[in-house]
Order: sequence, then structure tokens, then C-alpha cells
Amino acid sequence: MRHVIALIGAGGKMGCRLTDRFMDAPAYEMRYVEISESGLTRLGERGLTATLQHEAVSEADVVILAVPDVLIGKIASGIVPDMKPGSLLMLLDPAAAYLGMVPERADIAVFLAHPCHPPIFNDETDPLARRDYFGGIHAKQSIVCALMRGSEQHYALGEAIAQTMYAPILRTHRITMEQMAMLEPSMAETVGATCATILREAMDEAVRRGVPYEAARDFMLGHINIELAIVFGEAGNPFSDAALVAIEYGKQQMLRPDWKQVFEPESLRHNIDLMLNPGKLEQAVE
Repeated sequence: MRHVIALIGAGGKMGCRLTDRFMDAPAYEMRYVEISESGLTRLGERGLTATLQHEAVSEADVVILAVPDVLIGKIASGIVPDMKPGSLLMLLDPAAAYLGMVPERADIAVFLAHPCHPPIFNDETDPLARRDYFGGIHAKQSIVCALMRGSEQHYALGEAIAQTMYAPILRTHRITMEQMAMLEPSMAETVGATCATILREAMDEAVRRGVPYEAARDFMLGHINIELAIVFGEAGNPFSDAALVAIEYGKQQMLRPDWKQVFEPESLRHNIDLMLNPGKLEQAVE
């Protein structure tokens, strides 16, 4: 049985990644939904035409929202009422669902899927795979999946589609929506991306103080490599005693003692609310 999939935002940034995948997936019967001129142009470049949203959604077994997080609530409110009973709504990020922005319908299922992206420690030998940082093209990556509402049959369908979207797949992890929200934004963005940004700012500061750019970059990236290998158990050796002292000093100088509160539900909801309503953060800063 070929499932009908309506891909909303098919000509957008993420939508095009998925469109390219589904074009080579004969197991599914696709309906590409796009309204922007640039998105329609990108679909045309692929030899595809768009289907009207109502038509696509009303006959789809699965509706995938490949749209910006800040628009999911608004777009979902216009889509969910048109979905046929027993169908599946797929979201690519937990933020809107976690805040309750997806309209409820007892007779449809809701599934979440998100890529882990290719791991920094991997066995890739193909140069193209080694340069595929996002994943879904050449490099293997793991994915996380969650069933917010629905049956085990819905989960199996959602997982199979997610594996098609993000292939080649390393591992598939089944978790809850709440756990997915802890992973992103709290772990991966609020903490991980912040630390990565600080690393770049530290390198830039060394350059500002006179260290040649190439020397600073080579030194920083090399040390990030071995330091991550030590911390995540890949290197087989510990930090030196002197490095442990520097790490403790850095924690005292740079981190709040209670920084792990970003994982608490109240903080997580506040963080996601700011992400979906960036104007609130600007007002708070002012």
C-alpha cells in the first residue's frame, strides 16, 4: 500500500531537503504544497508542481510540516481540521507541540522526528560524507522519534518515513516528546550551541590580542578535537592534572553554579516561548 504524503512547505529550505528525498522514494505518493514564489520556483526546477493545500491535506495519510517553528501553530490550525480521520501529522521539531500549539483532534495521530546530525566521531571514509555536516545526503546519522498521540501502527509509519527523510540512518531512538524538548533546545542549542559560540569568541579574542588567525584556529580546532574525545570517552586517556585545574577555574569564572536549571520544565517552556516569540527576548534585553 502506498501512503499519500502531503509535504507542507515543500519548496522551503528544509522542505527542499525532504522533497529531494521523497522524489527517490517510490513507496510514497507525494503531494507537494508550497505558496511562496521562491518555493514554487525551486519545485519547478525539480520538475514538480504544487498541489493546493486543502486538496493535498484532505486526501493525505500523512501530513508533514516542513515550515519554520514560529509558524507551526498558525499553519497547523488551518491544516488539522482538514485532515482525514486516522491520518498522521508529522512535526520536525518538538517546540510547538511542547507548548501546546498544535490543535487537538482525538481522531488523528501526532508524531515527532528530529535528526541527530552526523556525529563528530564516526567511521566515514568518503570525503563527501566527511563534509556532510547536516546529514541526510552522504553521512550516516541517528534520529530521535516520539509519538505524541496515536497507535503503534502510527508510530511504525512515522518512523519509516523519518528514516526515509533522514537517510542514511545510523540508529533510531524512540523517546518521549518531553525528552525530545530536553535534547532540543536545552541540551543541543541552549547549552551546546552556546558553548560552541563561546569557543569561537575565545578564538577571536586571542586573535584580537595578537595571535595570528591561522595559528589560533589550528590550535583551537585541534584542542576541541582531543578535548571532546577525552570528555566523551573516545580518547582512552584523561585530562592532565593541570588541565583539570584550568577546567575548574574556567567553570568558576564563566558558569553560574545553577546553570543546569535550563533543563527544568519551567525554564524549558520559557526558553521555547522565547524561541517562538523572539520579540519577547528583545523586550527583556531592553
